[in-house]
Amino acid sequence: MPLLPGAEPYRHRGGPVGVLLCHGFTGSPQSMRPWAEHLAAAGLTVSLPLLPGHGTRWQDMQVTRWEDWYAEVVRELLLLSEECEQVFVAGLSMGGGLALRLAAEYGELISGVVVVNPSVRSDTPATALLPALRHLVPSIPGVAGDIALEGASEVGYHRTPLHAAWSLSRLWREIQRGLPRVTRPVLLLHSPQDHVVSPANSALVLARISSVDVTERLCERSFHVATLDHDAGLVFEESLAFIQRLTTVAKADDRQG
Repeated sequence: MPLLPGAEPYRHRGGPVGVLLCHGFTGSPQSMRPWAEHLAAAGLTVSLPLLPGHGTRWQDMQVTRWEDWYAEVVRELLLLSEECEQVFVAGLSMGGGLALRLAAEYGELISGVVVVNPSVRSDTPATALLPALRHLVPSIPGVAGDIALEGASEVGYHRTPLHAAWSLSRLWREIQRGLPRVTRPVLLLHSPQDHVVSPANSALVLARISSVDVTERLCERSFHVATLDHDAGLVFEESLAFIQRLTTVAKADDRQG
């Protein structure tokens, strides 16, 4: 099945510090590509994979589950950890949730976590109907394209496949169970005006993670897809500064050792 224009995965071989970027549910690497290129231009090694079932047509997601999406980012994390001295994980929306689960499961491989409007819980009571509804209705209107910036657009599905949405609800439970095991430094950026993921998601993350080094930033002028919105520059600059700070700390520790 041909990929949607812009949905191609992205990889850049840079220096000894690597970053794994995870895109969102029904989205594609296109929503993260400017971020990836900004980090690559700073000399970092960057991996931005296309998650299974994404980037083609929404029907292709019906046969995938959260385990498939998570297995892809685990594979990329392990590859980066072999190639780089330090690895950071980052994500938008569901990709932020995947990044947090990686930090809970593979914290020893990760130097820091950056999440943008992370999706970690249900924002609608209708989620409880998904186990039955997914067998009756194949899809509902999509959520892609929640952007305040005029002229900006997101490459994503115009329909949300309900089998995949049901699996996403199961992923949320797994992410929530792992949040107390997240101990690595965290940078969390979120939009007060988000029509896809409520601020309660970010509040839940901040309340449950065990990290001591935690930075919160607001994307005041953006909607959900802040990586393509007015605050994209803020996301790029804050994340790069976060990575550089922790890279400097690690080098100082090595010298002292």
